[in-house]
Parts: sequence; C-alpha cells; structure tokens
Amino acid sequence: MQPIVRPEAVVFDVGNVLLDWNPAYLYEKLIPGGEEREWFLTHVVTLGWHLHQDRGRSCADGIADLSKRFPGSADLIAAFYDRWLETIGGPIQGTVAVMEQLRAAGVPVHAITNFAAELWPVTVEEYPFLGEFGEAVVSGEVGYVKPDPRIFDALVARTGRAPGTMVFIDDRTDNVDAARQLGFQAVHFTTPEALAADLSALGLPVSAPAADAALQA
Repeated sequence: MQPIVRPEAVVFDVGNVLLDWNPAYLYEKLIPGGEEREWFLTHVVTLGWHLHQDRGRSCADGIADLSKRFPGSADLIAAFYDRWLETIGGPIQGTVAVMEQLRAAGVPVHAITNFAAELWPVTVEEYPFLGEFGEAVVSGEVGYVKPDPRIFDALVARTGRAPGTMVFIDDRTDNVDAARQLGFQAVHFTTPEALAADLSALGLPVSAPAADAALQA
C-alpha cells in the first residue's frame, strides 16, 4: 500500500462543486409546462451544444447556429446566455467554506473549469470568491475542455507543479479519471461533507468540526 502524500495544492472544478448550476433554474421561469421544459432542455439547449461555447465558440455564434435549427425557440435559446446568471442557484456554501479554510492555511488553491470565456468574468463579478484562485484555467480561453489532457497540462505549466503534488476535485467521474491518469491525486465530489473528509484524510488542514460548521451555512 502506497503511503499517503499530502498535496501541496488543491484544484477545484467550479460548476456543481463551487456553484450550483442547472439551466432548469432559468427555464422554470420561462417554460411553465414541465414536459415542454424538459423536452427543450433535453433536445434544444443541450449540454453538448453548450460545450461548444465552453470550447471557445462565442455565445452569439452558438445562439445563431441553434436558432437556425429551432427558429420558433430563438428567444428562449438567446435567454440561455442573456440571462446566464439565472442558471446559477448560488454558491455551494460548504465547498466555498472548505476552499476558504485551505486558503487561510496557506494552501494554494487553483481551478480548472469548463466555462465559456465571455461568461467567466461576468460570473466572477457576481461571485467574487471565484477570483481568489492562484490560477484558473478556463476552457473557453484555452480552447479545450475537460477531460482533454491538455487542459490539465495547462495548469501544470502555469503553476510549475508536478501533477502528483496537486489534488483535483470534480463532480464528473470522467474528469476525475482523466486527472488520475495524468498523475494527479483526485477526489470525486459528491457533497461538501464528503469532500472535507477526503481532504482531511490526505493530510490537508480541513478540520472536521470546522468543516461541519461551515457546511451548515
């Protein structure tokens, strides 16, 4: 059994780790009918379509392309980005508290996020704690998305740290697996409570009582 190596830095995903993100939050306001809304989210503003913007296509081009295919839904499609902040339910307070514990203890904190380049500054302005990362690798700025190894390589290049000295946190298992294959330590995020326990087990200064208290916020 290999000994546990305490990470020197922690790398966070953003969506559904630090921010509660779900396009349904917006479309519940715009499409009252549940079945109609579910169809729209599943067949029109799909995650696959959104990923093109995360990879670097402009939101305007994404809206225009999709509106050609669904001209009757053009206004609803445009709302996805025009009202972007309404797709976010707010911070996941427990995870933010864990991140702040790490920063307060002097542990470098970074981010790798699939995020459209033009939406990132708007979101950071709304949630200033996202501006506190040492390095934030934003997919729309670099042109490739997780789990592409190149986005992880970009963080390694920026920080000068070997992958094995960092622990990466993500809610998607494919991204966690990709990080591990590149040599990162990695944690699959499920809840802030479990994250605090996982990081503490790696020797990081996230104490259980403090984490528990933070997660009640």
